[in-house]
Amino acid sequence: MPEETTIHVESVNKSFGPHKAVQDVSFNVQKGEIVGFLGPNGAGKTTTMRLLTSYYTPDSGDILINGINNAEHDLETRRSIGYLPENNPLYEDLLVSEYLDFVADLRGMSGTDRKENLASTVEEAGLNEVYYRPISELSKGYHQRVGLAGAILHRPSILILDEPTEGLDPNQRLSMRDLIRSLGADRTVLVTTHVMQEVENTCERVLVINRGRLIADSPVSELLKLAPGLRRIYVEIDGSQIQTALEKLDSVESAELTDQIGNRKCYLIHLSGAEDPRPAIFNLAKENNWELWELHEQRTRLEDVFHNLTAADRTSKTTSSI
Repeated sequence: MPEETTIHVESVNKSFGPHKAVQDVSFNVQKGEIVGFLGPNGAGKTTTMRLLTSYYTPDSGDILINGINNAEHDLETRRSIGYLPENNPLYEDLLVSEYLDFVADLRGMSGTDRKENLASTVEEAGLNEVYYRPISELSKGYHQRVGLAGAILHRPSILILDEPTEGLDPNQRLSMRDLIRSLGADRTVLVTTHVMQEVENTCERVLVINRGRLIADSPVSELLKLAPGLRRIYVEIDGSQIQTALEKLDSVESAELTDQIGNRKCYLIHLSGAEDPRPAIFNLAKENNWELWELHEQRTRLEDVFHNLTAADRTSKTTSSI
């Protein structure tokens, strides 16, 4: 295992009665990576996170946190992890300052380290303005920041964040996204979220789990290429016999007329492979004296890739069981 690997999961299984929540899951996360952990509801995300944080013990397989087996040394590995659960439980009757003091007490922090960590955490989480306010009076965005402050107070090398932007408005999402990116500068961050835009804008890599099995592990940019059938080319063009000519191209599955603006026709081209047909379309336009107004590839959304991957996984499981 490379020295920079902070999370190492190898052949991990976890069942609850007859239900197999996690099945033969393996992956590594390196120091300084921000990794998105995606999956439909009930796919095994929360179980995996609870396994990483030693809340659950694997039925089989190994989890190493900074090279240490968390089943054998759970207290030691927990010190390396900051965890923000989805429901973010806080003591609403406490001031922010009192809550963070309480967390410091639970962590056994004292002396200079306690004072310095409190000061840097309040600054890092952006809590200076609300430090002496009751938690019950805070907005949802500040609630999340207080929970995050509690997770990073002991300066962990690994952060595990479960739906950190859930319930936030667009401005609060942007703020939380920036905060997560800054925290990932010198820590390993594993994030679960249902908001694909957050993954695209925050994470460098994505793990996708479905029905307890890991079905994808890829950089975000590469993940978008895993479903070539989702790629589309938009063409706006003026000429004759356009659709017939476009559909003769090897890389084109079909050309769908979507609109017409005067003499200009708008086509959405569905691709049959990974080849980019735009140079061929440009050459066709020159050869046939078509007037080309617009030609671009429509951006593939991570949400579409996610649905495609999980739907294909469900289909394959169903087919194999017949």
